[in-house]
Amino acid sequence: MTETHGTDFDLYTQCIGVVRKAAEMFPDRRTGRNKRYTIPDSVMSAFAVFFLPSSSWLSSQRAMQGEKGGNNARTLFNIKNIPVDNHVRNLLDPAHPKLLHDAYRDLLAILEENDAMVCFKVLDGHTLVALDGTDFHSSEKISCPNCLVTRHKDGREVFSHKAVTPVIVAPGIRQAVPLRPEFCAPQDGAQKQDCEINAAKRWVDDAADWLRKEQAVLLGDDLYAHVPFCRKVLLYGVHFIFTCLRESHKTAYDWIDLLESADFQTVTEVRRDADKRKRTWTTRFTKGVPLSGEENTLCVNWIELTVTDAKGDVVYKNCWVTDLDVNSENAIEIAACGRARWNIENGNNNVLKTKGYHLEHNFGHGEKYLANTLASLNILAFLAHTVLELVSKHHAEIRARLGSRREFFLHLQVLTTYHLFQSWEELEDFIMKALEIGPHTPTAPPELTSKGLIRRYAKRK
Repeated sequence: MTETHGTDFDLYTQCIGVVRKAAEMFPDRRTGRNKRYTIPDSVMSAFAVFFLPSSSWLSSQRAMQGEKGGNNARTLFNIKNIPVDNHVRNLLDPAHPKLLHDAYRDLLAILEENDAMVCFKVLDGHTLVALDGTDFHSSEKISCPNCLVTRHKDGREVFSHKAVTPVIVAPGIRQAVPLRPEFCAPQDGAQKQDCEINAAKRWVDDAADWLRKEQAVLLGDDLYAHVPFCRKVLLYGVHFIFTCLRESHKTAYDWIDLLESADFQTVTEVRRDADKRKRTWTTRFTKGVPLSGEENTLCVNWIELTVTDAKGDVVYKNCWVTDLDVNSENAIEIAACGRARWNIENGNNNVLKTKGYHLEHNFGHGEKYLANTLASLNILAFLAHTVLELVSKHHAEIRARLGSRREFFLHLQVLTTYHLFQSWEELEDFIMKALEIGPHTPTAPPELTSKGLIRRYAKRK
C-alpha cells in the first residue's frame, strides 16, 4: 500500500469521478419528453448499489430524502435524482459495456500514478495477467440476444452469460487487480457460438498496446495452452505461462517421456508459503518441447513444480509451458508466477460471487446489453475498492480493523442508510472515530456509532 498524492478523501472523489465521467458518455436514445432521470444518474445509481453493495440502497436514499431533505446518493455519488430500479434497467439496457472501458483504464491509471503497482512487478519488470472465464447467469426461461445457448438432448435450452475476467496478480500479493471483462456473446457473422478462448483473443487484441508496455506475462489454465492462442500472444510481443496437462497434450508428454534424465535440469529451494510454513519447492524443466503434433508446431519450455512439506508429503504439483527462457536462476520464480494464477479464483471470481458483490445474482437481464453492462459495473466497483485498499492508508486501516469484506460492507450499508453524510471525508472520519483508529477519539452519541447503528438496523430487519 502506498500514500496517495492527494488526500484519502480526494481519492474517493477521484474514483467516483472516473465512473461519472464514463457515465456522461452513455447515449440517451429516448425520444419522448419525460427525461426527469438522466442516463448518468442511472449509471451512478447502479454503480452505487454495487459499490456499497446493497440492492435496497436506492430506496433507502429516497426515504432519507423525504425525512431529512437530503440523501447520500447526492452527497457521495453526485446523483441528482434517484431513479427507481426499473428506470435504471430500462435506461441501461441499450448501453454497451464497452462504454465503461475508459473507466477501467482511468482507475488503473490512479494505481500507477500512486506507485501502487510496483509490488506486482515480477521477473525483473514483468506484469502477470491471469485469464479465466466465469459464468454469471443461467436460466431456462430468461434470455436475451447476448445469451449463450446450450441445447440438451432432452430438448431443453439453457441460456447463460459468461465473461473472461482478466486480473493482475503476483506471488505473495493477496489482492488481485481486476481489468475490464470481455463477454462471451454471439458475434456478427460468426457461424459458431462464442466461447471463452475467442473472448480471450478479442481481449488480447484490444489490450495489446498496454500488454506490450507492461511486458505482460499471461497466465491461464490448460485451455489456453494451445498453439493458435499462444501464437497470437507471441505475435503481440507478449509472454505466457499456461498450465499444461498430460491428458490434453499427448504429443508434448510423449516427447517429454522419451527424454533422458540428463535432458532435465532440477532446482530445489526451501520457501516459506503463505501460511508461514516452510516447504520444499522442486522444479524440473526442459526446453524445446513441441506443443502439438502438427508440422512446424510451436516449441515451448516445460516446467514442473513439486512442493513437499516437512514430512516429505507432496502438497502441490503442477506443470506449465512458457515461452520465457527458463534457467536455474529463475525456474523457482517462474513456477511461483504460474502458481499465482489461482488468485484469479481466490482473489477475484470467488470474491465477486461470494464476498458481497453477488455477481451471479440477476440484477436485471434486459433485452439487449443490460446483464453484461451491470456485470461490468459490478466488477468496476470491485476495482474501485481495490484502488482504495492499495492506495488509501485510512481505507486500508478500516478494512484491517473490520476484518472481513462482508463486515466492511455492512458498516457502509448501515451508516449510509440511517445517517446523512455531506462527503466521503465525513463518512470515513466518522468510522475511524467509532473504531478508535489513530488519533481519533469517539465523539458520536452511542446510538450513532457504527455498532449502535448496526444494532438498530438488525432490530428493524
